[in-house]
Amino acid sequence: MMSGILETLGKLYESTLFVYGLVLLIVYALLAFFSMLAIRSYLRKNNDHQLDVLASSPMAPGITILAPAFNEGLTIISNVRSLLTLNYPRYEIVLINDGSTDNTMQQLIDEFKMVVVEYAYNAKIRTQPVKKIYKSTDPAYSSLLVIDKVNGKSKADAVNAGINIATFSYFVCTDVDCILHKDTLLELIKPVMQEEGKRVIAIGATLRIANSCEFDEGVMTRMRPPRQLLPRFQEVEYIRSFVLGKMGWSYINCVPNVSGGLGLFDKEVAIRSGGYDHSSFGEDMELLTRMCRYAHDNHIDYSIRYIPKTLCWTEAPSTLKIFNRQRTRWSRGLAQLIYAHFGMFMNPRYGKMGLIIFPFNFFFELLAPLIEFTGVVSYIVLAIMGRINWPYALLLLLFVYTYSVMITTISILWDQLSFRYYKSWKEVLYLCMTPFMEFLLYHPLIVVYSLRGYYYFLTGKKSTWGNMQRQGFGKKK
Repeated sequence: MMSGILETLGKLYESTLFVYGLVLLIVYALLAFFSMLAIRSYLRKNNDHQLDVLASSPMAPGITILAPAFNEGLTIISNVRSLLTLNYPRYEIVLINDGSTDNTMQQLIDEFKMVVVEYAYNAKIRTQPVKKIYKSTDPAYSSLLVIDKVNGKSKADAVNAGINIATFSYFVCTDVDCILHKDTLLELIKPVMQEEGKRVIAIGATLRIANSCEFDEGVMTRMRPPRQLLPRFQEVEYIRSFVLGKMGWSYINCVPNVSGGLGLFDKEVAIRSGGYDHSSFGEDMELLTRMCRYAHDNHIDYSIRYIPKTLCWTEAPSTLKIFNRQRTRWSRGLAQLIYAHFGMFMNPRYGKMGLIIFPFNFFFELLAPLIEFTGVVSYIVLAIMGRINWPYALLLLLFVYTYSVMITTISILWDQLSFRYYKSWKEVLYLCMTPFMEFLLYHPLIVVYSLRGYYYFLTGKKSTWGNMQRQGFGKKK
């Protein structure tokens, strides 16, 4: 009798996995289709002339750039210089030194001639105390403001301090290990001005890996695929995630999150939502979820948009130790988010957020590593018991492998055909070879680090900013 029950449970589990996998494959196919429609629409509607007009327009909304920093001495100067070269008529840069213990603050003082100033600081969002506020004595850096504050043990606390001091109605959150395209602000603000009938509360754009690219004084001069395998895996993952995933979701106004590396937000909605949760490990996704929740609760007809053009380059972890730390933190943040906002799950009150985005994040983001891990364990047990239909199992594995390679390759080729980022097709081919190894070498790491993050969430393990051990940006990498 027991063997019969086990066999029934095994068949039920296999059927569940089959339905789960089939739905996921259909979702990715739809996202690929929606992404192509969204990118075609973007290319048709946008041109350089629009950017030139907007760059000289007195009607352009003001934007505050918030860049939190903790022990970023290696890259801080080149990154700030990159922000100072942005092409936009009205913007300010607020850099938040979150209690760095290296020479980050001193480098800023020396390089940009910063001095302490009296400044009206209105704490709309509670943060750790602000110690000093600096401005430059050089008019060339008049748009730069530096906050020196007590370490809040999270990026969220640092960004909240920046929101408190921001002058303009929109703010862009970025990381100081990022290099931005000179037209970033022009591109990000366009959806705000183009959208009709809806309030645009957040906008994101494609991020790429900076490793192996060439930079000069904070400006990207030559894009290359990362030479090291681990960063190259991340480059492929970013292209698939942003070009296919985020753009597909954007087409149906269901963007699940705006990356913390680069995102523009409506300051009023962000403040009324409570700002970033300083206790959250998924700062960007958590903020966007609460902004959407606030919008629904207050009957605001909103939209969240994504831009397919690459506007930001970030340095990716090049060692397993740092990569482990990053992905563990991300997965912990996802678990924390789902737990904190589970009341939105399948709740029609929250529209697409409750009925589409939240269920997708729950079933296909949060549960995916658990299902994959239990699936592998189940196959091992069944193999030992001699109950696997090997021809069927191998055929299914080959199909999943081929499909994943195909989806990723389509993303890479569609991105290159649309924007021509790489100078030669040899580089594109080099990148297209990576998905063939991703399924076997990279994806298992994602699963393991995700499970580690869930374990840290359940056990309440303490964590802080951490040291990402940057390599820095140079003319040749």
